[in-house]
Amino acid sequence: MTGKPRSDAWKTALTVVQEAEPPYIPEGAHATTLVIEYPPGDPGAPPHRHFGPAFGYVLEGEMLLELEGEPERIVRAGEAFWEPGGDVIHYQDGNARDDVRLRFTVTMLCEPGKPMLVLVDEEELAQREDRRAPRPS
Repeated sequence: MTGKPRSDAWKTALTVVQEAEPPYIPEGAHATTLVIEYPPGDPGAPPHRHFGPAFGYVLEGEMLLELEGEPERIVRAGEAFWEPGGDVIHYQDGNARDDVRLRFTVTMLCEPGKPMLVLVDEEELAQREDRRAPRPS
């Protein structure tokens, strides 16, 4: 090899921010990576679901994240999150702050022929109300 010798920085350059065991991914599935930005105080997407797992990382700000069966929580810049997808409702992904924007990246894996995101209607939300974790008062 000619030129500048390779450094050893690559040996310590990696930081694991998240590990998860997603459900089985079928042959032919595809992945999409997005950067999503919400202005200060924005509530984010309405309740929805993904047909495959989603893995994310907050770049700036703080996200209010709530998945079916889990209490809502704050995911801060530098922290990762994931959801299993499938039948699980994703209730919240909004900006938890009213003074700064929220920017996060998310990679979603999707079953062949299925949409990446499907909104959940009010009737289904009412039918599954018992699956939602208690909310802070």
